[in-house]
Amino acid sequence: MILEKIIKKASEVLKKNSISTHDLDAQIILSDIMGIEREALITNDELNISKKILEKYDFAIKRRIKREPVAYITGKKEFWSVNFEVNRSTLVPRPETEILIYKIVDLLKNKKINILDIGTGSGCVLLSILKELKFSTGTGIDISKKAIKIAKKNAINLNLFRRTKFKVLDFQKYNHGKFDLIVSNPPYIASKDIKNLSKDITYYEPKIALDGGVDGLDLIKKVIYKSNYLLKRNGLLALEIGFGQYKEVTNLLKRCNFREKTKEYDNNRNIRCIISAKL
Repeated sequence: MILEKIIKKASEVLKKNSISTHDLDAQIILSDIMGIEREALITNDELNISKKILEKYDFAIKRRIKREPVAYITGKKEFWSVNFEVNRSTLVPRPETEILIYKIVDLLKNKKINILDIGTGSGCVLLSILKELKFSTGTGIDISKKAIKIAKKNAINLNLFRRTKFKVLDFQKYNHGKFDLIVSNPPYIASKDIKNLSKDITYYEPKIALDGGVDGLDLIKKVIYKSNYLLKRNGLLALEIGFGQYKEVTNLLKRCNFREKTKEYDNNRNIRCIISAKL
């Protein structure tokens, strides 16, 4: 079959199954299977596709119809201009999280610091920061052994393995050293709101990395309390937070002896990140 017709047919099937990103998904999945850039699909739209590739593509499209995220189907997600390996043991990296990295890099460029990433998942946050802060080192901790395995792979792929350590650990039990920066994108969705998320998320992404307890603040509170102990004086705590959580989180930071340095907004003008200094 001709490549153009294959993509068009897959896109129509996805559209009928209420996949809003049907065109893009159809292209990304096929380009991954063929091992070529997505742009190359456009310039080679008359190419004949082998039966073997067609079978793989059909199977992958069926997975997408069931709302499995494209990132899990392809095994990777672009973040900070790099492809990170992901699977169902890690959250799919979101563009909004890059807001936090931009500000951290801006504040700490050219500095030599020691970083702790709490709830590291795929390692995308820590590794993206280290990619820019060439003289720094970092530790990523996560309660999931499978997630840490993926983070280590990503560190190797980015040639950052020598500047990183990854540990399977409950962060509340972590008591080693003092850090210049602690960064965390903790679970911050209220338990009752999990069911309202898209099926792509609720069916496939790890609930442990989403569920922030009754008010969505359980893990955020614990990260703040722990950071007070693990940060050096004047060290920075960089947190990603959820919609409508800014007031409660900033009040908690003040009570725990932190001074807000900056808050960052997402494209919807919601406060997405807070960076504070330990007094």
